[in-house]
Amino acid sequence: MALKLAIVGRPNVGKSTLFNRLVGKRLALVDDRPGVTRDRRYAEGSIGDMDLTLIDTAGYEDVSDDSLESRMREQTELALEDGDLILFMMDAREGVTSLDRIFAERLRKQHKPVILLANKAESRESGGGVGEAHALGFGEPVAISAEHGEGMADLYAAIRDASVDIFIEEIDEPDKPIRIAIIGRPNAGKSTLINHLIGEDRLLTGPEAGITRDSISVDWEYEGQNIRLVDTAGMRRKARVQEKLEKLSVADTIRAITYAEVVVLVMDKDNAFDVQDLQLADLVEREGRALVYVAAKWDLEENPQAKLADLTRMADDKLPQLRGSPFVALSAHSGRGVDRLMPAVLKAHATWSVKVKTKDLNDWLSMATQRHPPPAVDGKRIKTKYMAQTKARPPTFVLFASRAASLPEHYIRYLTNSLRESFDLPGTPLRLTIKGGSENPYASGGAKSGPERYKGDAKTAPRAVRKKAEEESHLPGKALEQKKTRVAKPRIIGAVKNSASKKAGSSVAVQKGARGGARQVSRSGRVRTGQKHLPKK
Repeated sequence: MALKLAIVGRPNVGKSTLFNRLVGKRLALVDDRPGVTRDRRYAEGSIGDMDLTLIDTAGYEDVSDDSLESRMREQTELALEDGDLILFMMDAREGVTSLDRIFAERLRKQHKPVILLANKAESRESGGGVGEAHALGFGEPVAISAEHGEGMADLYAAIRDASVDIFIEEIDEPDKPIRIAIIGRPNAGKSTLINHLIGEDRLLTGPEAGITRDSISVDWEYEGQNIRLVDTAGMRRKARVQEKLEKLSVADTIRAITYAEVVVLVMDKDNAFDVQDLQLADLVEREGRALVYVAAKWDLEENPQAKLADLTRMADDKLPQLRGSPFVALSAHSGRGVDRLMPAVLKAHATWSVKVKTKDLNDWLSMATQRHPPPAVDGKRIKTKYMAQTKARPPTFVLFASRAASLPEHYIRYLTNSLRESFDLPGTPLRLTIKGGSENPYASGGAKSGPERYKGDAKTAPRAVRKKAEEESHLPGKALEQKKTRVAKPRIIGAVKNSASKKAGSSVAVQKGARGGARQVSRSGRVRTGQKHLPKK
């Protein structure tokens, strides 16, 4: 399903013009008069290589009565709820208006990504309006001209960056088959299993190892569901793969795993979970595919119950990242236990395609952090803020937290295991990404921090200032403290006329006497004789 974009804003800012440009057709009526659009309109469009579902809305009016404008506003509210990403458009020629500010306050309550567009920015007169748009609080505005097609590259980059953490629902086509890859070591019984499932000898089988060389697709229908089974070549250890043909077969098998939805790992019951089986299972987990274990040749097992319990315990111990994956014991030669394979595959596929509501995720996050709070790193506790699912197949989640880079690996494993247990997601690979808040661009070192101001001990300080600071740094503690707290003395100015010193409020403190001596002068300008300080005769 394509990304849904809701184009909103006050009347007559160019929403329908942008809608028509992204759709590629003149579907919406465009006129200079405000209020032409009344209903919200849906259409498929694109920008660059991104497929979009566009929603054109009526101009937002701040009314809540029974009028037509109020009903138009309700349609805009529904578009905000339905859209994945909001394009908030304002007129760069007119600048920010009071209605723009009211609408901006409404958009902050949506908790959805908002891209601010400054439309009609093709002229010089619009520069002031683009600058005013920063005050709306949605970051750097994207200056565009919907009528002339200017700024579309910047709009594409903004949509691409804002839609990284948006979950886009994947809707399967009605006839789209479930792709199942059968993998394992050579001579594990993969081709025999497929032949038994489809009921015919479609693939070559035999006691020789390595009969299958390339991946072969077989279309099949199981209880009304289209299935595409992919038989792959047996994969040996990498050190033993020397021939070019076998290398190509291994590459083809890896490609089949990449394009599969569910992977069935077939193992010999006597040598299950050896090094090669573990590497194959780990490859499936890294590719993010659902996994089902199969223990083949089960008709030869004398104690099946105890053996199955041991293998299940071994799978959980050696592959904890895939704990809970379905385990099926069968015999493709005799057909014993084969009927349990497809229900396990469909269950694994359903778990792999699960979608968890954001509200349930945040309720779970609150309980998980209360039960086991995040650790304190360097004396500061890490705070979890918000969690959402961004993708399915495999389930992918993003957690926003303060100081995300400091969150320990063991706590991430705790959250992953708790998530798997709480929402019943056994066996399927889970992806949990930890992200921090947006960085302050005006902080030191940011993109807009500007040149660094002079600091006393900075290397860029003048040489004289640095020399003075170095001299002060060598003073004892008490002397340095007295030097810093010392009150500045008044300046001494020589050869000042008597008439100037007599003015009220004069800043002159001392003036030269007739015989070269210094005589004290009061702030009012009167000369102190200083007779009482003369020595007695």
